[in-house]
Amino acid sequence: MKPPCEIVVWYVIPAIRSELAKELLNLGMKQKDVSELMDITQPAVSQYITDKRGSGIKLDDQVKGMVQEFARELSEGEATKADLIPRTCKICKNVKTADVLVQLGIDKSELGDDCQTCIGSESE
Repeated sequence: MKPPCEIVVWYVIPAIRSELAKELLNLGMKQKDVSELMDITQPAVSQYITDKRGSGIKLDDQVKGMVQEFARELSEGEATKADLIPRTCKICKNVKTADVLVQLGIDKSELGDDCQTCIGSESE
């Protein structure tokens, strides 16, 4: 069984990045600009938008809304590259642990007490 922190790295953060890249492109940005803004390679952007990366879990509507709002702020200059890590962390904290674990076929009871707070610490 993977610890929650590994689940975040392998599934949650890539899902957030994928949604963010797609939203920025929907708002008219080019892949090259998205890659520079997100500090990732252009091929990584391509993989996110074609669901070759970041498609392991589906984010709920609340989290997608947070990503959409962040993308809008980035595209309009209200947020900058410096906001990327703190906003990604804020979004990540709103991903519901139970939803992710169900999608991955993991029983939450398998997690120890110390692991219970790692994913979705602001939700549930």
